[in-house]
Amino acid sequence: MTATPSETSAQVPERSFGLPLCSVFRRFLKTRGLKYTAERAEILDRVLAFDGHFEAEALIESMRTARRHVSKATIYRTLKLLQEAGIIAPALFDAKQSHYQLVYGREPRDWMVCVRTGRTLDFSAPELVALRDRLCREHGWDPVGHRFQIHAVSPEGRTTGE
Repeated sequence: MTATPSETSAQVPERSFGLPLCSVFRRFLKTRGLKYTAERAEILDRVLAFDGHFEAEALIESMRTARRHVSKATIYRTLKLLQEAGIIAPALFDAKQSHYQLVYGREPRDWMVCVRTGRTLDFSAPELVALRDRLCREHGWDPVGHRFQIHAVSPEGRTTGE
């Protein structure tokens, strides 16, 4: 299940949640000695147009539909840079395709994934945030986000897997 457009280990620059994401991305690229190109700006714009999670292939198709001519290699390299900048994060739901989600400046979103149908359900659980914060505090770490994914069988999956 992929959303339709509607709207790490690398060192991440200090977060300024008041800045537009293009400024955040520019600053990150500058720390790497890279330029904020028109292609990277277009890719960021298309990423921001997705509501929820998306696949790289859906992003590529979205770029084509919008008549934005950017190579697949540039898209994949930019996705990697956006991850390293802390703007998007992988949200892996299955072994077939990598999914991504916008995370910068947003509350954490967690997922339930049906192992039979592939259906996903996103949810927010304040108790997970509290647990994350407590565990980080106990170990002297600073939380910057998290990803929690439950693999289960949905009501629809119960009828299709028997």
